[in-house]
Amino acid sequence: MRNVFVSPPPPHLSDAERNRHPSWRRTTRHYRKKQRVVRNVWIVSGLLMIPAPLGVVLVLAMGTTMLAFAILDETP
Repeated sequence: MRNVFVSPPPPHLSDAERNRHPSWRRTTRHYRKKQRVVRNVWIVSGLLMIPAPLGVVLVLAMGTTMLAFAILDETP
């Protein structure tokens, strides 16, 4: 499933300019793989939130958010 908000760099850019484009890394295969992992983590987390009380839901949501940021972080 492709994210409609991420546009690839324009095709007329040189390789050096393409690597500096702000959305360049979001179009790589490695980053797309990370996005699928984060999506699956959120699905599992959401399923765990359904029967949980509000306090547990809030803690689970914050933890899942931090985990998603950690997975999608640019550092290797």
